[in-house]
Amino acid sequence: MDTKTQTELEAAAFRRLVKHLDERKDVQNIDLMILAGFCRNCLSKWYKAAADDQNIEISYEEACEHVYGMPYSEWKKQHQKPATPEQLAAFEATQKPK
Repeated sequence: MDTKTQTELEAAAFRRLVKHLDERKDVQNIDLMILAGFCRNCLSKWYKAAADDQNIEISYEEACEHVYGMPYSEWKKQHQKPATPEQLAAFEATQKPK
């Protein structure tokens, strides 16, 4: 597979992941962090880092808006629920070195 095709496939997969997460607003970021070790904020940071690697100026807020489909502050108001004590404990458990 040539590099251009690989890049196109990877970009399509990223777009599909972002779309899937947008369709599953019921899945909280903390749940993603507990189960997968990444969340929408991580994707935003990775998106910004990729832009930085290409010397493309984009703010973290702009990267978040790309991933969330709206400003993160707005997404939080509309969709983010407070973490439960159980979620916080599960997240903490994932942070301890093994």
